[in-house]
Amino acid sequence: MFRTTVENLLKEGLEEKQHLFLIDLSISEDNSIKVVIDGDTGVTVEDCMFISRAIEHNLDREEQDFSLEVASAGATAPLKNKRQFKKNVGRTLEIKTNDKDIKADLKDATDNHIVVEWKSREPKPVGKGKVTVQNKAEIAYKDIVEAKVMIKF
Repeated sequence: MFRTTVENLLKEGLEEKQHLFLIDLSISEDNSIKVVIDGDTGVTVEDCMFISRAIEHNLDREEQDFSLEVASAGATAPLKNKRQFKKNVGRTLEIKTNDKDIKADLKDATDNHIVVEWKSREPKPVGKGKVTVQNKAEIAYKDIVEAKVMIKF
C-alpha cells in the first residue's frame, strides 16, 4: 500500500516534468525511500527538490513514518535507461557484453539497440605487423551487461 502510494506520487511528479525519468526506486523495510532520477538535459537541484516535494508533501507522517532521498544518477553510474543512452550520443562508453568489453564512441541509440564505433589494432591480413581498423557494431540493449560513460579530463 505505502509503496504503491509512493510509486503513484513519483509517477505524477515525473509526468509534470517530462524531461526527467526514473532510474531507480527503492523502499526499505523501515520506509526509507530512495529515488534516483536522470534527465534528458541533466538534473538540477531544483528538479530533485520538485520530485522530493511531489512525494513528501502528499504523504502523511502521522500515518506513516518515512525518510526520503532524491538524487540524480552519478556521472560514473552505469547507464540503465534507454533515454540515458540517447542523451549520451557522441560520448565514449565502456561497454561490457557477455562476450567482450569495448571502449567505443556512441553514435546512435534507438529503441532497440545502440550503434558504436571504435578503432582497434589488428594483425595485417598479409605480412607482419598490425594495422588500425575502424570497427562499427549494433549492440542490442538486452546484450549489454554494463555500460558507463568514460569521463575525460
